[in-house]
Amino acid sequence: MSRFTIYRDNYVDSTVVSNRFIDEYMKDANDAQLKIYLYLIRMMSANLATSVSEIADKFNHTEKDVMRALKYWEKHQLLSLDYDESKSLVGIHLQELSAAPVSPAAAASESAPVISIVSRQPAEEFAAPVQEPFAKPSYSLDQLRDFCGKEDTKQLFTIAEIYLGKTLTPSDMKSILYFSDCLKFSNDLIDYLLQYCVERGKKSFRYIEAVAINWAKEGISTPKQAEKFSSKYDESVYVIMKELGRNSSPTAKEAEYINRWTKEYGFTLDVIREACERTVLATDKHRFEYADSILTSWKKENVHGKSDIRKIDELYQKRRTTKNTTGSSSNNKFNQFPQHDYDFEAIERELLSN
Repeated sequence: MSRFTIYRDNYVDSTVVSNRFIDEYMKDANDAQLKIYLYLIRMMSANLATSVSEIADKFNHTEKDVMRALKYWEKHQLLSLDYDESKSLVGIHLQELSAAPVSPAAAASESAPVISIVSRQPAEEFAAPVQEPFAKPSYSLDQLRDFCGKEDTKQLFTIAEIYLGKTLTPSDMKSILYFSDCLKFSNDLIDYLLQYCVERGKKSFRYIEAVAINWAKEGISTPKQAEKFSSKYDESVYVIMKELGRNSSPTAKEAEYINRWTKEYGFTLDVIREACERTVLATDKHRFEYADSILTSWKKENVHGKSDIRKIDELYQKRRTTKNTTGSSSNNKFNQFPQHDYDFEAIERELLSN
């Protein structure tokens, strides 16, 4: 389908959503309709061109889904669609939402119509918006066609399909074009990038792009540099990350915690995993801080292995039982469950208050 442009006569480097849209229209719209309308506002604010196919690729919808969403908003008079003689979509006019509903008849009688924000002036006449570093461009079909026509690109696509076990979509191809064109990755580095992600069970191009951007920020330009960067942490670090529900490399703060547990405290992996298991059962938030409080407590108790942990648990349980027998504790039924030296609830309250 042909490309169309969303026009606005005053460029503003921000995206503003009407309160009336949030109050009256958002509650009845589905996921696709909301995403597409908000994206249209963002493109209009920056005076950028797009197309039905690009919107479909961006949000993993079909072109029919996009057109249904556009016609939905047209039906609700939030936009109007322009077609050429061949009935191809060539323009979208977004209507300005007033504070109160305005009937079509009243809107038509106004000297300044509600679509007066729409301008026929081409978007190219406005200054181009400042792009974020490593921002992914909106590649046209012609750009993608030129990239696909290269012999080494065809080989790269074949390798990618083997790694991913599927036929590449136009959106996938644009991601690979982005690695080459914007991030300046060589074909060898793109090959290693795909292999690296697939070996970790990640075949989503959203994830692959995130890894690629991280490598670009680190100045990585060769597979050897990427391999060295990827092996920055030994296997135990990723085991601990996985135990705490993380599937990525640790942040600087997370690495600091792990180094403390393994090097400063000298705990073995089985002890750290035990703390991680208890953490996951206790909370969904602040897991590194929570696990750190457990391991710090065990360090003070001179824990060296899981047998020491069992002794601490047994000793604490005996103390609890003695308290209950002497009547020093309440009859709350939750006190019947095994407890530990550290107060999980107090720890979590403290973490959430920070």
